[in-house]
Amino acid sequence: MIGDAIGREKQLKAGSRGKKVELIESINPDWMDLYEEVRELFGDCEDEI
Repeated sequence: MIGDAIGREKQLKAGSRGKKVELIESINPDWMDLYEEVRELFGDCEDEI
């Protein structure tokens, strides 16, 4: 599971900016800030660092 996440992160980092924008727009075309939604689902992770 962690290995899959690391592999996907490396794959995304290796991509061009255009490909990253394309991926974001395919999932979130209005570029909505999803911070609050993610925080509600997963909690505030800042204190875990």
